[in-house]
Amino acid sequence: MEPSIPVHTGLATLDWILIGVYFVVIVAIVYWSSRKVNTSSDYFLAGRHVGGFVVGASLFASNIGSEHIVGLAGNGAVSGMAMAHWELHAWVMVLLGWVFVPFYYKSGVFTMPEFLERRFSSGTRWVLSIVSLIAYVFTKVSVTVYAGALVFKTLLPDTFGSPDNAFWVGAFTTVVLTGIYTIFGGLRAVVYTEVAQTSLLLLGSVFITFYGLRELGGWGELQAMAAQNKEAFALWRPLSDPDFPWLGILIASPVIGIWYWCTDQYIVQRTLAAKDLTNARRGAIWGGFLKVWPVMIFLVPGMIGWALHQKGVIHIPAKADGSGIDGDMVFPTLVANLLPLGLRGLVVGGLLSALMSSLASLFNSCATLFTVDIYEKLRPNRPEKELVAVGRIATGAVVLVGIIWIPIMHAMAGGGIYKYLQTVQGYLAPPITAVFRLGLFWKRVNARGAFWGLVLGFVLGMAKLGIEAVHASHPFADGSLFAGVAAFPFLYYSGVLLLLSTVIVIAFSLLAPAPAEEQIRGLTYGSLTEEDRREIRASWNAADVILTVIVLGLVVGFYLYFSFWLD
Repeated sequence: MEPSIPVHTGLATLDWILIGVYFVVIVAIVYWSSRKVNTSSDYFLAGRHVGGFVVGASLFASNIGSEHIVGLAGNGAVSGMAMAHWELHAWVMVLLGWVFVPFYYKSGVFTMPEFLERRFSSGTRWVLSIVSLIAYVFTKVSVTVYAGALVFKTLLPDTFGSPDNAFWVGAFTTVVLTGIYTIFGGLRAVVYTEVAQTSLLLLGSVFITFYGLRELGGWGELQAMAAQNKEAFALWRPLSDPDFPWLGILIASPVIGIWYWCTDQYIVQRTLAAKDLTNARRGAIWGGFLKVWPVMIFLVPGMIGWALHQKGVIHIPAKADGSGIDGDMVFPTLVANLLPLGLRGLVVGGLLSALMSSLASLFNSCATLFTVDIYEKLRPNRPEKELVAVGRIATGAVVLVGIIWIPIMHAMAGGGIYKYLQTVQGYLAPPITAVFRLGLFWKRVNARGAFWGLVLGFVLGMAKLGIEAVHASHPFADGSLFAGVAAFPFLYYSGVLLLLSTVIVIAFSLLAPAPAEEQIRGLTYGSLTEEDRREIRASWNAADVILTVIVLGLVVGFYLYFSFWLD
């Protein structure tokens, strides 16, 4: 079968014009933002004057990076709907808006580690700050840049002399440009550029789905082909499935989701920038509405790519070991082979949007963590201009480390970057989720319990990750303890680690006196005053409830449809 749209290579003049217009818009927004940065609140929280619509768009765009688009499409091609559970976390964003945000926003903090200090102690703040910084640089920066560079390598294979040159040019250019606009504009530049980027990202991905289905022959054809491979494409897998057993999904997905959406600085910082509690909550709910759609516009295109490859319409490169198609090449291959000129530039702009918005969010979050949770603790009461300057220097340092890390990530091979990211997060998330959850809902949890829950939980998580890494290159003897630990699925281990972390927090808390009422007032549900409760109640109305019902209804609808779509 021959494709009805001629296959093109590279980008045409019209494509470059569209990309150029995109960058002009970004520069204008950054220039406008930089003129409004005078204080640390301006730089790190956009002056706490962001509306709910912008907060929601920023939440969505921060989450949807190039690794998300490329990785999700790859997982769609290789494992069907298995990763959809992570994309239906809109219900967790509703949890963020209704359960967590009131405490964060009312406390007036800049960062999540700062909130832990208010609730527990400076020790818990230090632990979370350092671990978060390390995790951001060596997971999110690396995979985001790597995924974006893969797109350049596929779409512009000869523009810079060779595919490898295109990889490096794409990687370095996007990191440097994103670093520049984050350094000068701060969070204000990040959130307002993300509004434009969200629209472009959604529009470009819809075109991929539309043209892919048109080439394939419609939704029914995709459904019929997937039904012939039901074991590999179903939403729910049997317990015998080595990668995505249904019980493991039910255990790990909420743990990772609550950590990422409700406690991670990278995400929560957007809600802290809202002009008031009402807009912070509405931003989270609006972000939840946007979060439902990646299943259709990122995961489904991956399955379309697999089906087109099976029918010989397009060719997706194989993995280096020849074990099957390289999932991470599916999305760029679809862009290069299916889209007409002009639209290709639009989608490349969308991919640039995804890459740059995620990196910008990450750079600003790292700068905030370093300045507020480390520098200001070491050198308190510094002038506002000095804190802004330190934030910009910290952003530049993260950009530099990201550049240094690119060759290492490039050498880390092949496919499955999205699953890799979820695996690492599955080991980082449980202790943080346990500490925040217990800290908000149980007054008896104290600083000792939180500190040791974080420390020992991280040690146990990184030990599992380290054993897996060693086993991958130098396998342990069959039947040995280390071989068994390495083989234990990450989905189940996330649940085990959450249970262990919870036990550690409770046990160490009970070995020390309960925190004083003055310390925790307003920071747990049990310590809210009547005035606090009235203020929280006044911050929402029927419109918030209706939008929440719509979001939850969409999540339920998607689950019901895709649970039975192959029967």
